[in-house]
Amino acid sequence: MDDLLSQLRAVAEPTRLRLLALCARHPLCVTDLCAVLGQSQPRLSRHLKLLTEAGLLERIPEGANAYFAMPAGADLARLILARLPEEDPRLASDRRVAARLAAERAREASEAFRRHGMDWDEMRALGLPAGEIETALLDALPARLGALLDIGTGTGRLLELVAPRADRALGVDMSRDMLALARARLAERGVADRAGVRQADMYRLPFADAAFDAVTMQMVLHYAEDPAAALAEAARVLKPGGTLLVADLAPHGDASLMEKQAHRWPGFDDAQLAGWLGGAGCTLASQVTLPGPLSVRIWSAQRHAAHALAK
Repeated sequence: MDDLLSQLRAVAEPTRLRLLALCARHPLCVTDLCAVLGQSQPRLSRHLKLLTEAGLLERIPEGANAYFAMPAGADLARLILARLPEEDPRLASDRRVAARLAAERAREASEAFRRHGMDWDEMRALGLPAGEIETALLDALPARLGALLDIGTGTGRLLELVAPRADRALGVDMSRDMLALARARLAERGVADRAGVRQADMYRLPFADAAFDAVTMQMVLHYAEDPAAALAEAARVLKPGGTLLVADLAPHGDASLMEKQAHRWPGFDDAQLAGWLGGAGCTLASQVTLPGPLSVRIWSAQRHAAHALAK
């Protein structure tokens, strides 16, 4: 009863109700919330602290900044928000300003990549069959998902595709520019209520053991200094019996990619992946090859229940 009363008290204030409605749609940082509501940062920080302490919002650190989002278990908050009229002038105005800010962040991020000569869509840069790769990844995932983690999510394309069949889809990436693009994509596609992103290191994921039903790594491993460690960390957060999907380049002889694209590995063969996955407590279940200018392999593995218990 104390927790319920604490949540009811936290939300029973106009500004906090507006904050809750905004952050329920997609994560927002304090700077953006100040711009939307036209209030000072110290004042909004106090409101956000109350909402966070009550468990109605969660604070997601990202560098020197932090984003606020509605956690998965905030059922009372969702019931309250369902009673709010969509046509309320203040709430409608808040949504419009938040959408404009998200679009501006995405444009700034995209321009930053272009200024620095980066091509953030690697599959396009390499001439790979993006559509076929995405279809193969979706086919390899269970028809209905609980929680999915996409490591190295980039612009969040896979999260957008998997959101309709997942209870919760979360992407992690180290690039703040990538995350800005991903947040804008998810908001524009209307899936930010079940798909989100946060900044995280793939070697030190900020999640509990066995937190996800499926984990994906698409075109990430060839950048890893230590692929075995990255796979072990992915397996750690995977539930026993859960699916780990790795999509990456098959072995190739194009040495220029090591320099031009900063690749650390010239593709991977089945024996390498099977060995690393086995060491991480997973069994390699299947492999699919997608031909193209560079062949792409999709490895599907499952986590051992015995390995999880041993840890």
